[in-house]
Amino acid sequence: MSVKEPRVEKVLEVKNVKKHFHMGGGQVVKAVDDVSFDVYKGETLGLVGESGCGKSTIGRTIIRLYEATDGDIRFKGRTTKKLKGRSLKEFNREMQMIFQDPYASLNPRMTVGDIIAEGLDIHDLAKGKERRARVVELLETVGLNEEHAERFPHEFSGGQRQRIGIARALAVDPDFIIADEPISALDVSIQAQVVNLMKKLQREKGLTYLFIAHDLSMVKYISDRVGVMYLGNLVELAESQELYDNPLHPYTEALLSAVPIPDPQQEGKKERIILKGDVPSPIDPPSGCRFRTRCPKAMDICGQEAPQWQEVRPMHWVSCHLYQEESLKKDGK
Repeated sequence: MSVKEPRVEKVLEVKNVKKHFHMGGGQVVKAVDDVSFDVYKGETLGLVGESGCGKSTIGRTIIRLYEATDGDIRFKGRTTKKLKGRSLKEFNREMQMIFQDPYASLNPRMTVGDIIAEGLDIHDLAKGKERRARVVELLETVGLNEEHAERFPHEFSGGQRQRIGIARALAVDPDFIIADEPISALDVSIQAQVVNLMKKLQREKGLTYLFIAHDLSMVKYISDRVGVMYLGNLVELAESQELYDNPLHPYTEALLSAVPIPDPQQEGKKERIILKGDVPSPIDPPSGCRFRTRCPKAMDICGQEAPQWQEVRPMHWVSCHLYQEESLKKDGK
């Protein structure tokens, strides 16, 4: 899947961001540790990785549900941690979030109409008949109808609740939406409906998405570019088709080998890469490359130095000593 428009305008810049959580006894969980990437206007950047890799934490840090421990996050050229008062309120309108659990993210004591209109009320965007008309319009946009506005969240299915969550995010007319595992709690048939709805809304409204998920097939379907995270680090980033056709990092190769192929004959011939051991603790990550304890291609240098983040092919970035060794050989070093 190619990017819809030339990447000329950076909407989001994430530079060397860290998010550490201080635990009891002086322990520190390094949930996100030195992550950098950009998101361009109108595209969908997918973030994938195992549970606990930090992908949801980076999303919540970007939207300031968590404050970054270190690093810089810029949205439309503005450093987000410096935003206060009116500028912070404007940022909160321009960037919205769709949460993973449609059951927990909706207030059970509010009607659907009031849930969707909450953003309109906070930002003083509509009142009275205009407010009601906007709520009805949003419900119809996500495939629901006017009568649903008077119901409560428990009266809906999981897929319908996620549509309500999408309508709530759209209410304030945002430019950027962080979708944090928006389909993981849904049945497979409903997942496709929700993702197709998101793609349709993106085309119609020019939205930019950060799509966080662990379903690699769905990420490939919706994303223009895909970033792969492991234990708080970004290990690979490339255009979607390039990443799936030519994975460079051993961890990416292992993840993609687990993606089922619809053709039974091809599936039977595919070689599955089984990683040994468990994911290390983010409290005490391995020295050097964090993946080295599970990597089938680990070298001595992997335990001594952290690999550099480098562009080894056009628009294809990776953090791995295998490609640093190749770069050194090419340079005659």
